[in-house]
Amino acid sequence: MSTASQQIKIISVQNYQEMSSVAAQLVLYAIKTKPTTVLGLATGSTPIGLYEHLINDYKQHQTSFEQVKTFNLDEYIGLAADHPKSYSLFMREMLFNHINIKAENTHIPSGVAASPAEECNHYETLIQQAGGIDLQILGIGTNGHIGFNEPGTPFSSRTHVTRLAEKTIEANARFFTAIDEVPTHSITTGIETILSSKKIILIANGKDKAPALQAVIEGDITEEMPASALRGHPDVTIIADMEALSLLKKY
Repeated sequence: MSTASQQIKIISVQNYQEMSSVAAQLVLYAIKTKPTTVLGLATGSTPIGLYEHLINDYKQHQTSFEQVKTFNLDEYIGLAADHPKSYSLFMREMLFNHINIKAENTHIPSGVAASPAEECNHYETLIQQAGGIDLQILGIGTNGHIGFNEPGTPFSSRTHVTRLAEKTIEANARFFTAIDEVPTHSITTGIETILSSKKIILIANGKDKAPALQAVIEGDITEEMPASALRGHPDVTIIADMEALSLLKKY
């Protein structure tokens, strides 16, 4: 079922597997329509199923990623590209190593740059030189963050250094041995950078995401709910299961 909410298209699905499949179909359609598509990619547990579908399609149908360019949303400050908990390694293991994308066409901010501020500016320049993001994939934090743009981040933000909220650190602790191992800062593409994408797909599943989705779709547009900025974009699709949509009035 699809509905629209202030320019946001909502696709409700039954479960995580269907969410991942539907998202993958949209990504593959973009690549087949435009082989030079520039993808904005996310990390965390939510997009893993999407990436598995892309890998399976590549193996079965040889959909080519050779001309695709990718830009990830963020990287932890202090973690090198080969660190076992880095998003760089995550992307190689979960997607890049299993498709025919060129390594030089994949971009992730450096978490160990000598000057994080200069790295932010450089990353922003790389995105612009690529012609901008054609299709941005987003997850959403329980506090409404997109990328690592935490509550209070200006909607006008571009790629920047951010301190992670305690709620985000606690949520990410499951990927580390102990919570004190979770980095406290990251480089993240900003909200304005995200909104500059031509098309945006946000994927969400589970009851813990329901309050944030309700606030994004039915609440006020406010910097305290970063993802609410998506209501100002002309082409946003939310793919979410019924648990994630359970607090919306119309569901």
